[in-house]
Amino acid sequence: MARKAVSIKEVALRAGVSVGTVSNVLNRPDSVAEPTRLAVVAAIDELGFVRNGSASRLRSTRSHVVGLVVHDIGNPFFAEVARGAEQALELRGYSVMLCNSAATPERQQRHLHFLEEQRVAGVLLTPVDPSRDRREIDRLRKRGLAVVFVDEAADSQYACSVAVDDVRGGELVGEHLLSVGRRRIVYVTGPDTIRQCRDRGAGLQRAIRAHAGADEVHLDVVHVPVLNGRAGHAAVADVLSHRPDAVFCANDVVALGVLRGLFEAGISVPEQVAVVGYDDIEFAQLAAVPLTSIRQPAAQIGEAAAGLLVDECDGDGGHVHQRITFSPELIVRRSSAA
Repeated sequence: MARKAVSIKEVALRAGVSVGTVSNVLNRPDSVAEPTRLAVVAAIDELGFVRNGSASRLRSTRSHVVGLVVHDIGNPFFAEVARGAEQALELRGYSVMLCNSAATPERQQRHLHFLEEQRVAGVLLTPVDPSRDRREIDRLRKRGLAVVFVDEAADSQYACSVAVDDVRGGELVGEHLLSVGRRRIVYVTGPDTIRQCRDRGAGLQRAIRAHAGADEVHLDVVHVPVLNGRAGHAAVADVLSHRPDAVFCANDVVALGVLRGLFEAGISVPEQVAVVGYDDIEFAQLAAVPLTSIRQPAAQIGEAAAGLLVDECDGDGGHVHQRITFSPELIVRRSSAA
């Protein structure tokens, strides 16, 4: 049988104080004399009182909970973004509700509605499709929720955002592969609705166009339905049908799946086919053949986005939206060695 929750009245009775005093200890401890505060804390510990956060938010005009909605929490990149955001928010007295949209508009909308119902102060959002999502985001902001884009650039007149220059990231990959003599490149990417996939591919194409022997370079694109290792592994037969000497994957987890598939097919990496990923997750350097990748400062992205969100939530109306863009960095490892 479930144990009945201890009420704030029971805590007050045990400590010999008023309900208002217990409330002050929970919400404004500095306003309570130290001996009284210690008596209330002792009563809380003895009775096992747990504060009803939902009820507190309903009674208060301020919430100190924010939502974080990302494409895929199974991707270590987004896990690191969440870690950076959580650490920054804790320092400012905020908590986080983490939601996984699976990069689908329907799930994202359900999560946003849930967060609105929970009366969160704001939302850190990696949008599935920024142009289509704008109406929903406008609705949230009219309801008083701050929204900051994470891993997505936005017009600074519209919202705060933190992202990486993904076009430059794709360009760095192209320049590297061309510099080590690769001329038949396959780009393994996700749905075109994902902006990061489009930008990374555009950067790769820009590098090829700028190459002195661009006419000698052949580029093919293989789409996977989702950006995970299983999809990368399943795509290897399609990839090999193009007879590549290099494969660039839209993220590292896809690249790790491609690596496994190449090994199973008897293809040596990098002797026959070079492989490059994106994100530089921890597993990239631990792969059987350490993976060349584009490094994104994931924790810093989360931290910066959280800071912008709290500034907007705590501001007095004078908040100015900012657009923060980090630069990508190419980390060369054995998977693409010359």
